[in-house]
Amino acid sequence: MCREQKIPKGSCPNQYRLEAEGDSGARSMPSRDVKGKNGGDLLKRVVSYENMVQAYRQVRKNSGAPGIDGMTVDGLKTYLSEHYESLISSILDGTYRPQPVRRVKIPKPDGGERLLGVPTVIDRMVQQAVYQVLMPRFEPIFSDSSYGFRPYRNAGQAIRKARDLYDEGYRYVVDLDLSKYFDTINHELLLNMIREEVDDKAVIRLIKQFLKSGVMAEGVLMRTESGSPQGGPLSPLLSNIYLTKFDKEMEKRGHRFVRYADDVNVYVRSRRSAQRVLNSCKQYLEAKLKLKVNEKKSEAGSPLRLKFLGFSLYVKKTKKASIRIHEKSMDRFKMKIRELLRRNQGRSIKDVLGRLNRYTRGWLNYYSIADAKMFIQEMNEHIGRKIRAYNWKQWKCVSCRFENLQRYGIPQSNAWEWANTRLGIWRIAGSWVMTRSITNEQLKAMGYDDILMRYNALHSKC
Repeated sequence: MCREQKIPKGSCPNQYRLEAEGDSGARSMPSRDVKGKNGGDLLKRVVSYENMVQAYRQVRKNSGAPGIDGMTVDGLKTYLSEHYESLISSILDGTYRPQPVRRVKIPKPDGGERLLGVPTVIDRMVQQAVYQVLMPRFEPIFSDSSYGFRPYRNAGQAIRKARDLYDEGYRYVVDLDLSKYFDTINHELLLNMIREEVDDKAVIRLIKQFLKSGVMAEGVLMRTESGSPQGGPLSPLLSNIYLTKFDKEMEKRGHRFVRYADDVNVYVRSRRSAQRVLNSCKQYLEAKLKLKVNEKKSEAGSPLRLKFLGFSLYVKKTKKASIRIHEKSMDRFKMKIRELLRRNQGRSIKDVLGRLNRYTRGWLNYYSIADAKMFIQEMNEHIGRKIRAYNWKQWKCVSCRFENLQRYGIPQSNAWEWANTRLGIWRIAGSWVMTRSITNEQLKAMGYDDILMRYNALHSKC
């Protein structure tokens, strides 16, 4: 006899199957829950099918480079279809061991290198699953003055808060720079902070394994006795947890401050107070949290001069503060434009404009909150001239230049004269013959996304 089905209709876990767009028809990840003897209630929430599905989709969405095992994000689905149950079992019984992260060095804008750690895609998925369960627990205890790596918070809100504090009379700022913050987090202090909110020993043990997984650099495995390498989904949450003690101390002392990850600005009313707060904050961070304050980059001064998150402030005639782009950020933008529009890179104009547009869109999405119309207008004209210079260089011979100038509406006599000119490329790019032949409308037709128009549209929404 056939046993009566007890599973309610519509409750089949296959409704949460792991199929991203384009994966239709591929074998889905098994959905059977695997129970282990050492898994607490919180750990079981971490490895629940729904939570793992969400983590898998987030890892696919974020994409990213492979870790030391070479597995790509696209290969993760195939792996899970065969090893999902054993992966969950290993997490629950405590035998799961994260692989070392792959060390990547990223040059910093002001010199030096930023060290990133790239976990394997499997470890990224498990970290993401842990993050999704822990974040709701820690979010309520985070300070309102903390804006980095938190839901619905961003750098724009942080700099607006800094502007508001200036208008309230806090005209001096203590700019604290933590030297290699992510690489110097003390593991025991961090784990004790987590234990204050998490009572599941299995989850604590799993986080500790991620912290101690090691780093693979140039084929050499190095142990990690401190730090939480940037690059994994869990690292931003751990960095906020670690500095929450500092946030609470600042609130206890009555200080007004803005923190975005390890960028900390404390606002005070006088120069003497600024120096005193700088010394006391340095003492607390080094003695209590065992962090290193960079004395060369940490300073007390005016928010009208110092850089915070790439921005600074300025005062209008109304004596109200407004946001501007800092000079160093503008210089880096100019250098990047120069690099993207080099005339000797041997790429088609379509490819060059595609790379240019991707960069400028991201840059404007971040900096559009600042008052920078004059700078954007100047850069828009400069970019237009560089594109015209790029086109002129590609019209290599006299006949090619003559034909193209005629095609763009330049009279035959003028076209022949300019096709034979001995003037330099940059001077020709700014001449009337190129601005009349390759107009702003022509630049748009070629694929250039006008940064002035985009800035005006974005800034009006801020």
